[in-house]
Amino acid sequence: MQTATEVGHSAPTPKEVTGFRVLGAISVAHFLNDMIQSLILSIYPLLKGNFHLSFAQIGLITLTYQMTASILQPVVGMYTDKHPKPYSLALGMGFTLVGLLLLSVASHYGIVLFAAALVGTGSSIFHPESSRVARMASGGRHGLAQSIFQVGGNAGSAMGPLLAAWIIIPHGQTSIAWFSVAALLAIVILWQIGNWYKRRRSEMSTKAGKSGHSHAVLPRRQVMFSIGILLLLIFSKYFYMASLSSYFTFYLISKFHLSIQDAQFQLFMFLFAVAVGTVLGGPIGDKVGRKWVIWASILGVAPFTLMLPYANLFWTGVLSVVIGIILASAFSAILVFAQELVPGKVGTISGLFFGFAFGMGGIGAAALGKLADMTDIYFVYQVCSFLPLLGLAAAFLPRLEKYPHQTS
Repeated sequence: MQTATEVGHSAPTPKEVTGFRVLGAISVAHFLNDMIQSLILSIYPLLKGNFHLSFAQIGLITLTYQMTASILQPVVGMYTDKHPKPYSLALGMGFTLVGLLLLSVASHYGIVLFAAALVGTGSSIFHPESSRVARMASGGRHGLAQSIFQVGGNAGSAMGPLLAAWIIIPHGQTSIAWFSVAALLAIVILWQIGNWYKRRRSEMSTKAGKSGHSHAVLPRRQVMFSIGILLLLIFSKYFYMASLSSYFTFYLISKFHLSIQDAQFQLFMFLFAVAVGTVLGGPIGDKVGRKWVIWASILGVAPFTLMLPYANLFWTGVLSVVIGIILASAFSAILVFAQELVPGKVGTISGLFFGFAFGMGGIGAAALGKLADMTDIYFVYQVCSFLPLLGLAAAFLPRLEKYPHQTS
């Protein structure tokens, strides 16, 4: 059995125009979505003090949020591939809104976990369909479109720690409810995107079959093997990312005796670097090939992760920024590479990879929290520093342009 792989649309045809207004809108919605979600990670020191939590219990919050997102996302993606739901984006943000409000009034640990699960559910609905919207608006520039979409989320994640330091930490847990305004704004934007999505689907249905598409033909076994490699690289990336997003503030406070606000600023700098790396990865992949971006991003970050546990405060800040830029450049390239391996299954592939990424982040947070309780937070960073060496597996990814093409 053979699988057709789309590589013939790396650049727009004369009739294809990149919809930057739509990409901008979905990126803003992604910014608001991930900003809200990052508040959970950003207020861990507050929750730890309020509910007297261990590191393992902190990790369980992340695991609950990430697992609801990761398990549901492939299911949502497969369903919407067959039954597209333009207005499901706004519905997903509604789950996030309810979870946010519940978190602001949570009186015990169980309610915190339930609120985290609701936010994860909202994320599981949002990401597959929003990734589809980005591809529909790409005009053939798929890497660029995914980067624009992704950078909104990464910028939102970067803002979370700052907003937590400026608003939530000084005013307490109930101030989380103030961010419901952002969720309501996102619902309005996503409803408008749903209207465009509905019209665009109608246009695409009318034009279907009028022009052929160039495909590269790969054996099914090689497609599945390549998907496995990409998932291994996602494991490496997001396990390492979990060590920074969930525990970097604790590491800085413990090792360098920083205040919570100063540690949150350092986390913001790392997450801002992640946003910058995301912008660079997609368009570079469009020009030089996604395999080379994947290779350089995952394996190329290894020297810096290996140095981080032994650096002083200044160099810890510098290395975290370098790591963020390099490591983040991979995801857009990985996602588009996978979408090209399995054409016509944008929702399924997006759901699988977003879901797996979230799942690895959640499992990583829980596992690393347990490891920190058993040893110490310094040992966690020593162990995680070796994870990017798994980037060597990128050598086994195919160069899609080498394969014969057919027209469908």
